[in-house]
Amino acid sequence: MTLFALGLVLLAAFGHASWNVLAKRVGSGAPFVWLFGTLGALIYAPLAVGIILVQRPELGLPQLAFIVGSALLHIAYFLLLQQGYRIGDLSLVYPLARGTGPMLSTLGAIALFGERPSPIALAGAALIIGCIFLLTGGARLLRPPHFADGVVAFGLLTGMLIATYTLWDKHAVSALLVPPVVLDWATAVARSLLLTPIAARRWGEVRALWREHRLSVLGVAVLTPLAYILVLTAMRFTPVSYVAPAREISILIGTAMGARLLDESDGGRRLLAASGMVLGLVALALG
Repeated sequence: MTLFALGLVLLAAFGHASWNVLAKRVGSGAPFVWLFGTLGALIYAPLAVGIILVQRPELGLPQLAFIVGSALLHIAYFLLLQQGYRIGDLSLVYPLARGTGPMLSTLGAIALFGERPSPIALAGAALIIGCIFLLTGGARLLRPPHFADGVVAFGLLTGMLIATYTLWDKHAVSALLVPPVVLDWATAVARSLLLTPIAARRWGEVRALWREHRLSVLGVAVLTPLAYILVLTAMRFTPVSYVAPAREISILIGTAMGARLLDESDGGRRLLAASGMVLGLVALALG
């Protein structure tokens, strides 16, 4: 994994963890997803349109089909993640959701794309995944209250969606050559259009969100696309089996933020387990 790709992934990790903290504070559902997605589409529109006019990428039927598919996957991801945040701590839901994704992404990349990560890289990925299991409570997750109230289920389902859209979008940017900014922007536009009927029916909630959480909504609208554009850029020239585990350093950042900024319990153990992910990240970089 090149230092440039690693730098992109680390920058994305800070952005990703930050918008998740803001989203946890807002704690809303579809109206929130529509609001920050629509604002993000408006903010990044000049950049995306400029790239389309200057680079003139091919945007035929395959590319458009992948854009719509990505929008559907991301809608499901955001809604499941928001529901998980409603019923569980950020420092529990976030690691569980983000930790399942790299394992499944790596397996999918090996099976579908023929990627062959080095033994050192595989060891790093395994270390990250193992630390996630410890970070989220280990076997205690199978006992109440976490298992009973659905926190684990939402975390695992969200992780499955993360793996799916990671592999889907990897094909879009590296095989179909859709520019990362254009893919993320077009996906945001499609997501906004698909959720507009729901937002219209719940317009009172949308207005309340904007009135009470304006800065948080704007922060998510800026950071969500930025973080993923950086990841998509890295995936254009770097195997998924390296990028997917490496970007989960955001779990370490998100756990620290959840423990310190949101006053969530058991932060010390979670931070200790999350620190082991750094060693896995080093192994991925060396691999």
